Amino acid sequence: MTTTETGATADPVHLGDSASIIMNKVQEITGEIHQKQLTVEDLRRMREPVKRLVEAGRVLAVQEDQDSRRSAMITLQDGQLYLHPLLCQPTPTYAHTLQESEVVGMLDPSCTLAFLELGWAGSTRGRVTIRLTPDTLLARQFVLLCTGQRGHTYRNTKLLWVDDKGQPGECVGGGDYESNDGEGGAQLLHYVLAHTAPARRSGRAGAVRARCPLGDPRSTQFIIGTRDLQGGGQWLYVFGDVVSGLDVVRAAVNHSDITEVTVVDCGVVLPL
Repeated sequence: MTTTETGATADPVHLGDSASIIMNKVQEITGEIHQKQLTVEDLRRMREPVKRLVEAGRVLAVQEDQDSRRSAMITLQDGQLYLHPLLCQPTPTYAHTLQESEVVGMLDPSCTLAFLELGWAGSTRGRVTIRLTPDTLLARQFVLLCTGQRGHTYRNTKLLWVDDKGQPGECVGGGDYESNDGEGGAQLLHYVLAHTAPARRSGRAGAVRARCPLGDPRSTQFIIGTRDLQGGGQWLYVFGDVVSGLDVVRAAVNHSDITEVTVVDCGVVLPL
């Protein structure tokens, strides 16, 4: 018992009980669920407790092998679900996890969306969202480097050059995950898949293409067109088109040093 200034007595405070009450209140507010292992169905249903976990950055996709454990953030922004690249990093104790292979299995090959987040001068400048051409090997390879499924990713790679700046056909290239200087970027797909579509041709601004065809040691480098070609000209090896964020790419092109522009994040959009 304790005595107040007025001489009245008050019930003793038990810190353990107080902590328990606080934790219960927190769980009520956040709607926290208790199972640590989530399922793809949990993501698809996106009920309020799971939604709050995703919005709080507490849901990760994990990939494990004999040598390492890697994890990728899953985020929810503007009503879209994003899978970020797999990184070698400790999994926080508060994380709720899914198997990365199951999460990637959510992707619909006919409408895959990928993204690159560009930054320079110490800040992130914007997100570039790309709709990939269905069932092309170059598009599948691009997804592998946006998600890091094969251990390599576009994250922290630089944009490397600008061609025809200020002219028709202006474009910018990058994506050398190996040496980050334009000399690397070997393909990740070393087999021929049946029933795959050929890469397209396009002369429109926003076209995303490979620098070189599959088989070339730089085939994973990408080029984004920022101005239309004139006279009916078309680029080869096109596997996607920018659907939002082309203004971000154009701003990068106009930066004083293109090699200061970095892919600070990347990934794919998951269907809900």
